[in-house]
Amino acid sequence: MLTVRGLTQRYGSRVALAGLDLALGRGSFTALLGPNGAGKSTLFQVLAGLFAADEGEVEIAGHSLAHAPRLALAHLGIVFQAPSLDLDLSVARSLQFHCDLHGLPRDVAAARIAAGAARFGLQAELGRRARELSGGTRRKVELLRALLHRPGLLLMDEPTVGLDPQSRRDLVAFLRDEVRERGVSVLWATHLVDEAEGADRVLVLHQGRLLADGRPDAVRGALGGATLEEAFMAATRR
Repeated sequence: MLTVRGLTQRYGSRVALAGLDLALGRGSFTALLGPNGAGKSTLFQVLAGLFAADEGEVEIAGHSLAHAPRLALAHLGIVFQAPSLDLDLSVARSLQFHCDLHGLPRDVAAARIAAGAARFGLQAELGRRARELSGGTRRKVELLRALLHRPGLLLMDEPTVGLDPQSRRDLVAFLRDEVRERGVSVLWATHLVDEAEGADRVLVLHQGRLLADGRPDAVRGALGGATLEEAFMAATRR
């Protein structure tokens, strides 16, 4: 679903991504683990087409982001770290607007919004403006919105910031269902080791470079540590 080759992004003299290579297959839950400033958000902004990388190539579902961006981005859903809902729109209006942008027929959009609202327990919130919702409820709306056009690749940029423990668990469990039932590939960026421990695969990013790539236990062994947290802390200190 995702291929990245030689991706480099600079901010002046600072290198945020340094020749990054990675590939994600279908139907996997991959944690992108890195400390603050590792380059996680920069990577997501490039993958979402918000930044044009200085060097390198990105393909989503086989489509070049540089040469066929509309086709590539049609397969992508994303939940950014920063809240992205229009606070003055109702939940229903925000969701419908997203469906319109992706060219979904109105009847298809209505059915998907209704089904998604039921799954997330948002039926009573559809008529409310986003500013009236709690942070956890807004996050649910953002996730539902990202899934309405049925993307094959879902980017989650530290999506649990500000969520309570139960909401965090519910979010992870829902995405696990999407991976299992629809074959969605999830790339979950986080600096919280406990969120990475249950992933199918862990990528450790530090100063724009991948330090390790593999199953959680393999990454722990490669970086050297009694636990994944110890290994991660030691590697990023170095």
